[in-house]
Amino acid sequence: MTSWQARAGTTFTPQKQPAFGARGMVVTNHPAASAAGLQMLAEGGNAVDAAVAAILALTVCEPMMVGMFGGGLMHIASPDGKHEVLDGMATCPFNSRPEMYEGHDPRRQSVGALSVAVPGNLLAWEAGLRRHGRLSMADVIEPAIRLASRGFETSGYLHECISESAADLALDATIAGLFLKDGAPLPVGARVVNEALAESLRAVARNGAAALHEGDLGTSASFDLARKGGIITTDDLAAARMIRREAVRGTYRGFDVYGPPPPSAGGVHVLQMLNLLEAYDIAASGFGTPQTLHLIAEALKMAFADRAVATADPAFLDVPVAKLISKEYAAERRAFLDLARARTWSPGVQAMESANTTHITVADHEGRIACCTHTINSLFGAKIMLPESGLIPNNYMALFDPRPGLAQSVAPGKRVTTSMSPLILRKDGKPYAALGLPGGLRIFASTFQAVMNLIDHGMSLQEAVEAPRLWTMGGPVEMEGGFPEEIRAAMEAMGHPAVRMPHVAGGMGAIRWHEDGTMEGASCWRADGSPAALGGGPARKGVRFWPDAPKSA
Repeated sequence: MTSWQARAGTTFTPQKQPAFGARGMVVTNHPAASAAGLQMLAEGGNAVDAAVAAILALTVCEPMMVGMFGGGLMHIASPDGKHEVLDGMATCPFNSRPEMYEGHDPRRQSVGALSVAVPGNLLAWEAGLRRHGRLSMADVIEPAIRLASRGFETSGYLHECISESAADLALDATIAGLFLKDGAPLPVGARVVNEALAESLRAVARNGAAALHEGDLGTSASFDLARKGGIITTDDLAAARMIRREAVRGTYRGFDVYGPPPPSAGGVHVLQMLNLLEAYDIAASGFGTPQTLHLIAEALKMAFADRAVATADPAFLDVPVAKLISKEYAAERRAFLDLARARTWSPGVQAMESANTTHITVADHEGRIACCTHTINSLFGAKIMLPESGLIPNNYMALFDPRPGLAQSVAPGKRVTTSMSPLILRKDGKPYAALGLPGGLRIFASTFQAVMNLIDHGMSLQEAVEAPRLWTMGGPVEMEGGFPEEIRAAMEAMGHPAVRMPHVAGGMGAIRWHEDGTMEGASCWRADGSPAALGGGPARKGVRFWPDAPKSA
């Protein structure tokens, strides 16, 4: 029994195995995407080349999660220890208005062409390659083209995602034609081929992000969206911009924690919650005990109270980042925390008015790290497919508040706020761990708990990503089935309305660095995640191939 298990109120056994390698590590939520990334490392590319290749492969083999017509964040760490975040989040179209969804069927904001925001994914991926990579877009996109043209097998996970969305998918003939067979979800093992998407990927290989944002691919997409009732134009696509941002940084028990800044809520609120709990001996209270889970739930409620009024696109709202991540603010909020009972939290900062993703974590032996979360928002995004391009557009407009005059209201050009939380941790300046996951509002709650699993409980990486999770934003406390019934009942007794959930958020992918330079990669049971490691290395200097016996003089 390990030390954390001896103190725990909840124990579990991981379902998957980690991978180890010293030359590189790629962790994604599909084995074909992990293989695509590893191929780039094997061919002389670095972590950013591998990350972009893996993400592009995921646009094909994880079509319900990510696509070129989506948005996301690339958190990149250079070998010299510098961090930056390439913000490719989606934005409201120029023709959008704060009141555009009021008085209408609320489904228009989440399903169909009017739910689509202006994408930014390709701009971020291209910028990552330009700023940090060694290979071209044509190089890194090749595995994705092959997967789209030759096809890949439907996994049980994809089959279940299709089943969950089947009623909406059936409303669009193009997407139904690919994922529904005679009206039924594709069976496990069925081959998925999307030649239209392969052609779109070939256009990007030739012309880069300009194919979508300035070229024929974008023109085709805007026309297809217009025919389905959308409002995105070629002007929207041409005006879209990737924004380079400085990562936010905090400390937790001697570790440096770096995460994304606004418009992401992930980095800010993870640091806020870690600051709050740093004063408590989490290791002593134990993993999965009522005492520890109570503290986690109260920290989440506090963070979500502040998120609702203070985290948005910084171009539209002055976000008080410095205050939210300060140790002093944590001390102020801690004074209101009741160690025995749940309470209702109100925001601690002044109100200022105006969920399905994918994640990859990649590292190379030179010290470069790419921790990236990208999405089309809901399962299968807007639940439509553009027939000419094979693209599945996002439904990011669903994340805005349909009421005018609020921090999250619709406004032309406003960037989507997200809970994405691609984190990189350092110890004494050296990489310690990098992790992230999909899961909408539940993302930063999950990375927060994974950090505690590693640092406070001393779990292995595989244990840390697979450990049972909980989530709340002030209502019911969602608890995964891995927590015993007596623990759930104890939470109820402390005032937390606890409900059982099959899972909280999605599949986490993580890398951890060991003292000897070995990298460990792990994926959890909540997705098809697979770590792929590159071991070995170059031949010893001076070695030759001498198949024949040396000839005498």
